[in-house]
Amino acid sequence: MIKRQELDGISWVDLESPDIEELEQIAKEFSIDPFIVEELQAPTLKPSVISGDDYLYLILHFPAERHSHTRSTSQEVDFILGEKYMITVRYDAIDPIHKFHKVLETETIIDNEPALHHAGELLYKIIMKLYAGVFHELDYQRDMIKRIEDEMFKGKEKEMVFEISKVSTILRNFNILLETHVAVLESFDRQAEGVFGKKFAMYPKALIGEHLRTQTTTNSYLQMAAGLRETNNSLLTTKQNEVMKVLTIMAFVTFPLSLIAGIFGMNTAYIPIVGQPNDFWIVIGIMVAFTTLFFGYFMYKRWL
Repeated sequence: MIKRQELDGISWVDLESPDIEELEQIAKEFSIDPFIVEELQAPTLKPSVISGDDYLYLILHFPAERHSHTRSTSQEVDFILGEKYMITVRYDAIDPIHKFHKVLETETIIDNEPALHHAGELLYKIIMKLYAGVFHELDYQRDMIKRIEDEMFKGKEKEMVFEISKVSTILRNFNILLETHVAVLESFDRQAEGVFGKKFAMYPKALIGEHLRTQTTTNSYLQMAAGLRETNNSLLTTKQNEVMKVLTIMAFVTFPLSLIAGIFGMNTAYIPIVGQPNDFWIVIGIMVAFTTLFFGYFMYKRWL
């Protein structure tokens, strides 16, 4: 599907899951290198920047968990940037781009569309929207961390083990994808001025700054999840230790009682106390006395 918008003489052509006919049509219109057309036919695992005489070709992958419309948690966007045009190619419905289309359409209707001097400004706005989308995903994970923390201190440490692992895995995947942006944006920064001149130099640097802010936030939430895991493990260990302590004390108390019962149950010719009046209650009294003595000792040692 091809969608077009014209802004101050700048053409934005957006292709969603394009077929070969659509790619060839756009390639002919904008004189795109056949090598790039071949690259655009399917998603690319490796982010990169390729420069031509009057264009730049960027591949970026943005993390998405809740707003992904496929099973994949990575949304690829390919950008072909000329001075007066920008082509975006994507293989999934990406919410920030869809919303940006709607914003531009509304502003065009009310004659309030943004003034653009070259396509680089449009590229900057779109990538900033994509990073804003990543922040929305991160906000959701932050809320999940807070919910896990609340549930954890309500005594649900065991139930939260899976939830903590899930959040940690999502944030780790986010971090890995955002790491790939570093080399791409730095290379873009070096090449953009050579292709478009100094007037475009500020935009790549602004994108690098926004990427740094996004990745710093991701790392912060990842550390929060790691701290939460350690705290949850400590609470689980403490609870298990308490259970083991109670079981150990019970075993220690019942062992001598079992020994006393075994002694008085021996089949021998003479057993003290046995056979005398109230012998049963005397034996029970001895057991109670030993039990009281042991518990008093445990209290004295502060084991209880």
